[in-house]
Amino acid sequence: MARVLFDTASSLNGWIADEHNSLQWLFDVDGGTEPDASLLPQNASVLVEGSTTYEWLLRESDLLTHPDRWLEFHGERPTFVFTRRSLPVPEGADVRFVSGDVGEAMPAIRDAAGEGDIWVVGGGDLAGQFLDAGELDEIAVSFAPVLLTGGAPLLPRRVEASSLRLVSATAAGQFARVVYRVERSG
Repeated sequence: MARVLFDTASSLNGWIADEHNSLQWLFDVDGGTEPDASLLPQNASVLVEGSTTYEWLLRESDLLTHPDRWLEFHGERPTFVFTRRSLPVPEGADVRFVSGDVGEAMPAIRDAAGEGDIWVVGGGDLAGQFLDAGELDEIAVSFAPVLLTGGAPLLPRRVEASSLRLVSATAAGQFARVVYRVERSG
């Protein structure tokens, strides 16, 4: 069965976007615009995003005007976007809008993933919803040498140490990458 991974970059003090919903702080780090391959999930066949992340990507890369740029990050993988609104789709992109509980959307997401992994790209609250539903298998964070004063939190949930098991901690350029397996109780 496909694993569900929350794999993201964060400031050292736990923000995944600044108070202006920007990732410029990340792009300013050596390797931030073109991350080392070791910082990205290798077997992800499906991506999952919240509407804030999706809309940021549309704006940041001007994807509606330049739909070819969609492939640079998403490839030809299906992308599920959790939203209650009607949002535009770049020409040729495989975007599937879903709303409601994560658990209700999981059969379609797992079906699309096949044998590949499911990459929860962002945001932190969406990853928290996967965790709450018992659907999150791994949390991987690439910490950048940046401290922010506020913004979008990494994962706005309380998660006890007994729920996480360290898999690895490595250096990748300027980033410190930690990977934890989510332990399910009972």
